[in-house]
Amino acid sequence: MSPNGSDRSPRRPMRRKLLQALTAGLVLATATGCTYKDFPRLGMPTPTTEEAPRILSLWQGSWAAALAVGVLVWGLILWSAMFHRRSRTKVEVPPQTRYNMPIEALYTVVPIIIISVLFYFTARDESKLLSLTDKKPDVTVNVVGFQWSWGFNYIENVPGVTGDAKTDKNLSAIPDRFKNAFPANAGGVYDVGTPGTRNPQTNNPGPTLWLPKGKTVRFVLTSRDVIHSFWVVPFLMKQDVIPGHTNAFQVTPNREGTFLGKCAELCGVDHSRMLFNVKVVSPDRYEQHLKDLAKKGQTGYIPAGIAQTSHEKNRETNNL
Repeated sequence: MSPNGSDRSPRRPMRRKLLQALTAGLVLATATGCTYKDFPRLGMPTPTTEEAPRILSLWQGSWAAALAVGVLVWGLILWSAMFHRRSRTKVEVPPQTRYNMPIEALYTVVPIIIISVLFYFTARDESKLLSLTDKKPDVTVNVVGFQWSWGFNYIENVPGVTGDAKTDKNLSAIPDRFKNAFPANAGGVYDVGTPGTRNPQTNNPGPTLWLPKGKTVRFVLTSRDVIHSFWVVPFLMKQDVIPGHTNAFQVTPNREGTFLGKCAELCGVDHSRMLFNVKVVSPDRYEQHLKDLAKKGQTGYIPAGIAQTSHEKNRETNNL
């Protein structure tokens, strides 16, 4: 009790100020109209494709939401510890409250809202990133994962190379829904590596996948043995390479350079050696690389992998 006989505690103004400060901090953390460029990358590499900023923005937004919740929780903990600690002059047991329906409803509803919001943005961005209908690909590459390296089938019309990717027996594991987007009469070239292969410019381990800058590239992912995962680190995008099931996604590289890639799925004893490189160059230099592969005799295609299972074929037929 205060000296004038009132029950009003002198701590109440400070409590109000603390609550106001917490509320202002929460609003500033969640309501500012910033783009992904205004925030730190939070451990992510610099994006090198047109699609990567969408992934980076989702990553940063998740961190911002987590930080806002953390600040609120930490603030309430500190508030309770500072202003609801036991008084030195009062030793009686404080009033015991078993149920508080408003608070119980609050800590049930708020997490549901948070999860719903995160789910919405994740589902929205995932649908956009995995869509194959927004853009027709300029380049198609069949990425073949196998223990313990990678192969790349460039499904292209290369001068002097005859054949047809749509009917090639080595690509029979790829469903027709992907083959329909293949260029007509694409004889193609390939490159394949081993764990001991190294990039001649950087000396980084693994084979090198060449891509043209500014062109939309569709990756068709197939496996010969177990589940792998195709991950080009600065693309901020990875997808599983599954035997008996074909995955695909598209990116548009917008920065030249040589970047690191790796398998992101524990696929066996030498998983750590499943490395590769991605070299993004000008379209003219890319075309010259395909001609160089043809001169080396690397024409046609290497086997894409395990054919699709009957169950997977039925699923895709029903979804067409």
